[in-house]
Amino acid sequence: MNQGPPDHDSPDHADTSNPWTTLASREIYENPWIRVREDQVLRPDGRPGIYGVVEFKNRAVGVLPVDDEGRVWLVGQYRYPLGIYSWEIPEGGCPESETPEATALRELREETGLVAARLELVATAHLSNAVSDEVAYIYRGTELSQGPDEPEGCERIQVRRVEWDEAWQMLRRGEITDSMSVIALLHEAVRRMGGVASGEK
Repeated sequence: MNQGPPDHDSPDHADTSNPWTTLASREIYENPWIRVREDQVLRPDGRPGIYGVVEFKNRAVGVLPVDDEGRVWLVGQYRYPLGIYSWEIPEGGCPESETPEATALRELREETGLVAARLELVATAHLSNAVSDEVAYIYRGTELSQGPDEPEGCERIQVRRVEWDEAWQMLRRGEITDSMSVIALLHEAVRRMGGVASGEK
C-alpha cells in the first residue's frame, strides 16, 4: 500500500536523536559563576572536531513588574561585556540553594524596592543554546507594594516606571535588547491582545 511521502511538517517525523559523539572533555576555565569546557567530538557528518561549552552555575531569573494601572518597571545599568547601557526587567542569578520564585522576588526587591504579592511564570528559555547551557525563568509580578531598594555592590541601577506603550516602543526601537526582557515584553504584549490561553487576566 502506498503511504505517500512523509509529512515533513509534522514533529512526529523529526529525528531528535543526538548526532554528536563525545570522545573526550577537559575543563578550560572555572570561576564562581561559570565553567568552560572543550570537548573532542565526532560531528554529525562523522568528522572529528571540537566543541566549546559554557556551563552556568546559576539559573537566570527575570521578572516583569506590572502595576495596577498596567504600567511596567524597568531598570537600567551598564553591561560590562557589551560595553553599553541597557534597559531591562529586574533579573539576576539563581543559586542551587534558592528557588527561581524566591530569586525573582529577591531581585525585584533589591533592584526596585518592589514586593510582588503575585508571581506568575510566563516563560522558560535557553538563552544561548549553541554555546551554553544557561536556562532562564521569566516571571510576571503583580499586586505590587513599594519598599527600599537594596542594589548589590556590582550594580549601579536606575529605575523607571513607564506606561506600557512606552515600554513597547522602546522594544520596537531596539532600545531593549536583553533577551529575558524581550521575552517578557512579548509575552505581555500577547496577554494584552487577549492571547492568554488560560483566560487569566
